[in-house]
Amino acid sequence: MASRHRERHVTERIGWLRASVLGANDGIVSTASLVMGVAAAHASSSAILIAGMSGLVAGAMSMAAGEYVSVHSQADSENAELARETMELQTDVEGERRELAAIYVGRGLEPALARQVAEQLMAHDALGAHKRDELGITETLEARPLQAAMASAVSFATGAALPLVVVTLAPASHLLPWVFVTALVFLAALGALAAYAGGANRRTGAMRITLWGALAMAVTTGVGMLFGGAA
Repeated sequence: MASRHRERHVTERIGWLRASVLGANDGIVSTASLVMGVAAAHASSSAILIAGMSGLVAGAMSMAAGEYVSVHSQADSENAELARETMELQTDVEGERRELAAIYVGRGLEPALARQVAEQLMAHDALGAHKRDELGITETLEARPLQAAMASAVSFATGAALPLVVVTLAPASHLLPWVFVTALVFLAALGALAAYAGGANRRTGAMRITLWGALAMAVTTGVGMLFGGAA
């Protein structure tokens, strides 16, 4: 009996990976930028920490809600397409069979073989065949709103907690450089890890995420200095 072998591809984790990386990146960048902006405005240590904690909670909830609504909209669109496909299969089976066969011809099969493949797949699971090959909806890429929302919220909170730990440990006189440098280290590690998990170049992933994070923190610090000096 031949053993079954199932290859694992990085696309199998693209849904949760995207949400997790986005959440952690936003958590680090937004919280580090927030505390740096408040610190640059000469706020007290307690005010800086309160601002950072508020940013963590608000950001995690916002990420979860936004991701849920976004992915749920995708799921609604997929369900609407599946409902229409189900109706078409009930009213025009032959037309749907020809449509599926034409897809396989376009992918390189001979017309006779394409027709045979379409017939066999539709006999096994007609809706599943059209869902996969006509609509492009697969189990790997299928919208999962709750999974995306939870991944975003947890990853944001985790990312946001890192700069807050630095705030509690760093000396007040050197808070800005400590938060800036450690945030860049966190971002570089996140970018490299995300690139590794996604099968991409780790150096490129680290540089990309670090550059934008540094820009965000620099701009926010400048704003804090501007308004702090004017106050």
